[in-house]
Amino acid sequence: MKNYIKHQEWQIIEEGFDPHLNKISESIFSIGNGRMGQRANFEETYTGETLQGNYVAGVYYPDKTRVGWWKNGYPEYFAKVLNATNWIGIRVAVNGEELDLNTGKVLEFSRVLDMQLGTLTRKFIVELRSGNVLGVEAVRFCSLVDDEAGAICYSITPHNFEGQISIESSLDGDVKNQDSNYDEKFWTEISKTEQNSFALLTMETKKTAFWVSSGIHTEIHQNGAPLGLKPKFVSKEKYVAQQFTVDVKKGETTAIYKYAVNLSSENYTKNKMEAEAVATLQKIVAKGFDRMRQEQAQAWAGKWQNGDVVIEGDVAAQQAIRFNIFQLHQTYTGEDARLNIGPKGFTGEKYGGSTYWDTEAYCLPFYLATAPQQVAENLLIYRYKQLDKAIENAEKLGFKNGAALYPMVTMNGEECHNEWEITFEEIHRNGAIAFAIFNYSRYTGDQGYLAKYGLEVLIGIARFWAQRVNWSIEKERYVMLGVTGPNEYENNVNNNWYTSTIATWCLKYTIEAIELVKGMDPVRLTELFAKTNFKEQEETGHWQEIIDQMFYPVDEKLGIFLQQDGYLDKEQVLVKDLPASDRPLNQKWSWDRILRSCFIKQADVLQGIYFFEEDYDLETIRRNYDFYEPRTVHESSLSPCVHAIIAAKLGDLDRAYEFYLRTSRLDLDDYNNDTEDGLHITSMAGTWLSVVEGFGGMRIKEGALHLHPILPQKWTSYAFKIGFRQAVVTVKVSDKQVKLSNESNVNLEIHVFGLAHQLQANSNLELNT
Repeated sequence: MKNYIKHQEWQIIEEGFDPHLNKISESIFSIGNGRMGQRANFEETYTGETLQGNYVAGVYYPDKTRVGWWKNGYPEYFAKVLNATNWIGIRVAVNGEELDLNTGKVLEFSRVLDMQLGTLTRKFIVELRSGNVLGVEAVRFCSLVDDEAGAICYSITPHNFEGQISIESSLDGDVKNQDSNYDEKFWTEISKTEQNSFALLTMETKKTAFWVSSGIHTEIHQNGAPLGLKPKFVSKEKYVAQQFTVDVKKGETTAIYKYAVNLSSENYTKNKMEAEAVATLQKIVAKGFDRMRQEQAQAWAGKWQNGDVVIEGDVAAQQAIRFNIFQLHQTYTGEDARLNIGPKGFTGEKYGGSTYWDTEAYCLPFYLATAPQQVAENLLIYRYKQLDKAIENAEKLGFKNGAALYPMVTMNGEECHNEWEITFEEIHRNGAIAFAIFNYSRYTGDQGYLAKYGLEVLIGIARFWAQRVNWSIEKERYVMLGVTGPNEYENNVNNNWYTSTIATWCLKYTIEAIELVKGMDPVRLTELFAKTNFKEQEETGHWQEIIDQMFYPVDEKLGIFLQQDGYLDKEQVLVKDLPASDRPLNQKWSWDRILRSCFIKQADVLQGIYFFEEDYDLETIRRNYDFYEPRTVHESSLSPCVHAIIAAKLGDLDRAYEFYLRTSRLDLDDYNNDTEDGLHITSMAGTWLSVVEGFGGMRIKEGALHLHPILPQKWTSYAFKIGFRQAVVTVKVSDKQVKLSNESNVNLEIHVFGLAHQLQANSNLELNT
C-alpha cells in the first residue's frame, strides 16, 4: 500500500517526483470525458518508465486467441482497447538541449487533479545538464462540453538563462499497446495533411477498420499576447508536427496553447472525417483556452450538483469518494447507448477495456440515482441491442431455442474472453444482466421498459438457465454443474450457491415479468411471443418445476449456505493466519495452490445475500458473513464494497468503515499493487454504494424509498443526493439528526428507520436519530 497522495477534499495532489511511482500516478491523474481520455503522461519527452495511453471510446482491435489447445466454442479473439494517436506531445529543447525529467535534476515537482474544475495541472522546476534551470506549468483537460476535444496550456519560464527554445507540437500515431504480441502495432496511416494552422492525422485500425482523425492547432504567447508565429510543418510515417523557435529571456514566460480533436468513424462517415475534424478544431480554437476551461468548470459543477457526497470530519474518506465519482463521470456520460464502462475506463489497457458484468451489478445503481433516467436506460439498451449476439454465443456452446448467454467480456456482443474457466463457466453474468432490468424497473417504476425491451432479454436468459441445469437422480433435484462463481479462486465447481440462486431468481422474475406485460400491454406480449417462438404454458411450466426442485448446498450444522459442493472439504484457514509474505495470493501462489485452498477472491455467497437480502433474516446474514468474510482475501476490486454494505446492515461499523476506506482508496493508495495498469473504474461505483446503501441504508421496497442511516465513528456527518422518480432528495446524517431536503416539485413518501414520512415538494424534514 502506498501513501504518497496528499489528503485534500477536492484535489488529488502529488508533491515531489519519484520515477518509481510514475506509472501509478499516470493512472491516478488520468483524465477523460466519456468520448476520449488519457493517462497522465508528460507532454514533453520522458525517457523514464512510462505507460503511454490515449484512448478513443468504442475503438478496439480483435487480437487473435486461437492456440494449440483450441476448444469448440472458444472465442475467436480477445478485444483490446487501443492506445490511439498521442495528441499531447510538446517536445521542448532549450538552447539545443532536450527537456527530459529523466535526465535533468528535478528541483520541484507537483501534480494536481482538480475534481471541481476537471483539470490536470503539473508544475516543476528542473535543472538541465547544461545548468540551465527552467520552470514549467502545464494545464490540460478533456472537455465535457466539446467531448471530442482537449486543450493544453504549457508555460515555460527560464530561471537563469536566455536564448532559444524550440518547440515541436505533435500528433503521433506510431503507437502500440503495452500487451501487444511481438510489439505488433495495430494502426495504419490513412493520411496526414497541413491546412492553414492545423495539422491533421488520420489512422485506421487493422482488421476492424476504425478510423480516427486527429487534429491540432498550436499558438505561442509571450507576455500574455500571441506572437503570431507560423508553424513549420514536419511529417514522417504516422507522425505530423508543428515546429516553432522562440527567443526567451530570464523570468519571461512563454505559453504554448495546444488544441486537439479526436473524431471516430463510429460517429462520422469516413470521407467526411477530415473536414469534420477541421470544423471541430475551428470551433474550439475560436473559443480559446480560457473560455473552454470556464465551460469545463461549469459542466463539472453540474455533475457535482447532482451527485456529490459530502463527508465531514474525515478528509481521506471525503477525497476518496469524490475521486471515485469523478472517474466514473469521466468514463461514462450515458449519451451514447453504443458505449459502456470498461473496467479500466480511459486509464489503462488491462482487461481489454471491454464490458464486464461489473456494469450491471455495480455501476447501474450509481447512474440511476445521480443521472437522468436515460443514462441508466442506455446501459440496459446496450445489452438489448446485443441480444442476437448473446443467442449466437449460447448456440456456439450447444444451447438452442433462443437461449441467450451474454458474454463475460465483450466489445460488440461477441464473447472475447480468453480464459476457458471464465468463458464457459462464469455464467452468473447472465443473472446480473437480468437483475439490472429488475433493478431499473424497481427504482424508476418504469415497467414500460419490460414490454419494450426487457422481457425479450429475460426470456433469452431464462431459456439458457433452463437448459443449463440437469436432473440429478441421486439428489432428486435439479443441479448446476461445472461453473465458476464470482469467486474466481474456484473453477469448475458443482452447485455454486450464488449461481444456482440467481438462476432460479431469473426464472421467477421472468414469469413475473410476463404477467406484468400481459396486464399492461397484451398486444406487445403477443408480438414478443411470436418473435421468440415462446410457448408460454410449456416453458413457464418447466421453469416453475426447476424453481421448485433446485438444489442448493447448505451446512445445517453451521447454518450457512455452502459456496459450492465440497467447500468444507478444503482445509479451513483464515486470512488473518496467512503470512503477509504470501499476499496477494494471485502474485505469490501457484494457481493449483489457490484452487485447492479455501480462500475466496471476492464476495460469492455474500454477493447473493447482497442482491436478495430481503429473502433472509438478519441472523442468517450474520452467520454467513461471519463465516465467509474471514476467508476472503479481497483480491478483487469488487469485493470490499459488498462486505461494507453487509457489515453496515449488521451494525458492524468498524468493519463497514474499514471496507469503505479500502474500496474508496483502492487506487489512491494502490492497495493491490496494480494501479499502474490503470484504475478500477467499475468498482468505483461500489464506493458510492458503500456510502449510500451501506451507511445510508438506502433501499427500494415496494416502490418506496427507504433509509436506515448510521454514522461512522470518524465522521461528523455525511450527505448524499439521490434522484428518485422525478424527486431530488438530499440526505444529511449527523450524530443526532437525519435531515431530508426535497429539492423538487414532487411530493415523496420516504421511509426512515422503518417509519413512513411525507416529504413535501421543496421542503425539509428533520428527524432525530
